[in-house]
Amino acid sequence: MSDSPNSRLQIDRTPELTDATLVLAFSGWMDGGDVSTGTVRRIIDLVDAEQFAEIETEPFYLYNFPGSMEVASLFRPHIRIEGGLVRSVDMPSNVFYCHEPSNLVLFMGTEPHLGWSSFCDCIFELTRRVNVSRIVFVGSFGGAVPHTREPRVYVTCSTPELLDEMQQYAVGRTGYEGPGSFTTYLMTQAPDVGLEMVSFVVEIPGYLQGTNPMSIEAVSRRLSKMLGMSMDLDELRSAGTKWELDVSTAVEKNEELAETVRKLERQYDDELLEREEAAE
Repeated sequence: MSDSPNSRLQIDRTPELTDATLVLAFSGWMDGGDVSTGTVRRIIDLVDAEQFAEIETEPFYLYNFPGSMEVASLFRPHIRIEGGLVRSVDMPSNVFYCHEPSNLVLFMGTEPHLGWSSFCDCIFELTRRVNVSRIVFVGSFGGAVPHTREPRVYVTCSTPELLDEMQQYAVGRTGYEGPGSFTTYLMTQAPDVGLEMVSFVVEIPGYLQGTNPMSIEAVSRRLSKMLGMSMDLDELRSAGTKWELDVSTAVEKNEELAETVRKLERQYDDELLEREEAAE
């Protein structure tokens, strides 16, 4: 294993890539519905991408945090004990994969708690070493979209020119003020090292938890077009249809929740109609 000048980044081998794209997934803040990690993990499996580098985790994470057990539990690693024996301890990991025929690098990681600047440096060093020119992050946020409607996808870009390019993917432009993510910080730093960066973030129903195949499909469809890759979305579409039916069945058993969903559907449809009328 060869160490880069940045001692936190370790590279096993250097793939031969030209003007490549790096697609990022982070568990944590913007991974509701498993959209970030689920999308990138699926691509890794589809193309049989090979691991080639990683970022050391120890300096970037808290494993304890003062306060209530509810707060502290958010920072503790997940463990599994069966029959008095420890079966697993899930520590954070940050791994890079590549698929050279697609000129593609993929990253599966855990959003860092600490050292954002140093973590950025690790990513930027990797992009320099393997000739990446564009970074794409995929993620999600909990919003007002009902599960019965097409998920809305929003884009944030590092340059105005990229915003114009992204219009072909049927995305809205992000408008937000509030607590920020590491990927937004990364985007502010990317132009300084000559990198383009795009963030695709899909709105998921705020009243649901668990994997959301419909939203994963919405993001994957746009990535497929951007990367010029076939991602065989039929399986995801089928899973999304089944998921919608299963959720609807459960929702109808709760009249208060069912009324909330009907209200969200009316709002969604009214907003869509307003946009169509404004475009005429």
